[in-house]
Amino acid sequence: MMGPRQEAQAALFYEFSLEDHVPQGHLLRSIDRFVDLSGIRAHLAGF
Repeated sequence: MMGPRQEAQAALFYEFSLEDHVPQGHLLRSIDRFVDLSGIRAHLAGF
């Protein structure tokens, strides 16, 4: 067991956008128009 260890390391941080993953005609977009989640969004903005 000589030499450096060869293991792939997963990224600790990555970019993910729900806008890119939720289709335009999806039910969740309709619900979002009527439910105020601004408090939750503000709380999670740093993440």
